[in-house]
Amino acid sequence: MSKSSLLIGVGIGYVLGSRAGRERYEQIRSGASKVAHNPTVQTAAGRAQEAVGHQAAAVADAAKEKVVAATHRS
Repeated sequence: MSKSSLLIGVGIGYVLGSRAGRERYEQIRSGASKVAHNPTVQTAAGRAQEAVGHQAAAVADAAKEKVVAATHRS
């Protein structure tokens, strides 16, 4: 097998593979977009974001109390 036939084979394989890969990528992207824009998913994401916000404040307060307590012991 000559070097040129190997390069031609690799080139053809790359072109065909990239076309199939791009189509599959577009399918996955389209499906993910549909899920992300679903109203039920949007509602759940909003609730999760609120819960995280509330928990972050509680964790910050607890950490602050620990730092103050550790500072007073020293």
